[in-house]
Amino acid sequence: MNASRPIRVLIVDDSASVRQTLCGILETAPDIAVLGTAADPFIAARRIQEEIPDVIILDLEMPRMDGLTFLRKIMAQKPLPVIVCSTLTEAGSRILFEVLEAGAVDVLPKPRVDTRQFLLESTVRVCDAVRAAARAKLRGSRPPRQLVEAKLSADVVLPPPVPGRVVVETDRIVCIGASTGGTEALRDVLEVLPAESPGLVIVQHMPEHFTAAFAKRLNGLCAITVKEAEDGDPVLRGRALIAPGGRHLMVERRGGSYAVSVKDGPLVARHRPSVDVLFRSAARAAAANALGILMTGMGDDGANGLLEMRRAGAQTVAQDEASCVVFGMPKEAIDRGAAAKVLPLEQMPGEIRRFGLTVAGPR
Repeated sequence: MNASRPIRVLIVDDSASVRQTLCGILETAPDIAVLGTAADPFIAARRIQEEIPDVIILDLEMPRMDGLTFLRKIMAQKPLPVIVCSTLTEAGSRILFEVLEAGAVDVLPKPRVDTRQFLLESTVRVCDAVRAAARAKLRGSRPPRQLVEAKLSADVVLPPPVPGRVVVETDRIVCIGASTGGTEALRDVLEVLPAESPGLVIVQHMPEHFTAAFAKRLNGLCAITVKEAEDGDPVLRGRALIAPGGRHLMVERRGGSYAVSVKDGPLVARHRPSVDVLFRSAARAAAANALGILMTGMGDDGANGLLEMRRAGAQTVAQDEASCVVFGMPKEAIDRGAAAKVLPLEQMPGEIRRFGLTVAGPR
């Protein structure tokens, strides 16, 4: 994309009011321009033949051809950055994984205009998603998913869990933050972790209602347990807790163990949940008992929090540029001196397993 001109967006949605709302949102950003709109995929296909957009915002439920079918055709014939914008609820969000696997860069809920605050947050969310999509590496340019388990050092083996074991204060906890491209990256990492891995607490920028389905899907694929975090959940070995969409997630020390709190609040670093909120809480509560990992994503959410973790004695890692879909958040962390290590995605599981064997201390 030519950086000297605005990001050109094609909106594909059968609802005239949604098209109008999205146009109004995008027109508030000087670096974004609406190339055109289309009421269905057939009209969109003709528009693409006339002029290729930088980003497509695509509805799923449309007449004549559904959005998922159109997405698959785009990726097979002329790959372009596509953001799926849908009214899907948690009950129907199984389709989320199909669109991400088909090559969509991101998934957004339909913008809400019922209150000024929700419209403001929708504006931030949609414009940021478009900027990230315009910079994203498409699926075809990403390295294929590797069987990273085979690459892990044979000596990185954790002892089996002891039944009834009490979690003590020196247990390791792993905090991970990700945004654009993070859903697939998290799957790559979590799928190969053994059941006895250290407890994980994760913020993935994702819409409300989708995180529960995302956690459920990962839980069915992974040896560890994966669930959407609930207020008061303990951080346990062999379990990953994922921040609910639209709410902040924090780590707290409770006696000799760790637990999470789920809180409402304003956007932090333009996001809720915010990686900065999670990382800062881990710096205070866990310090040298924590590992912070900042993965693919647009913007700088998590960079300052990761720096606080490093200053508190935690181990800190940023994903490298080659394996990122968008090298924004990790780059900011690296530039600020927050990342003690910069690693490709395929080395993250090994880093987590090694961390589970370490003894806390100054770093």
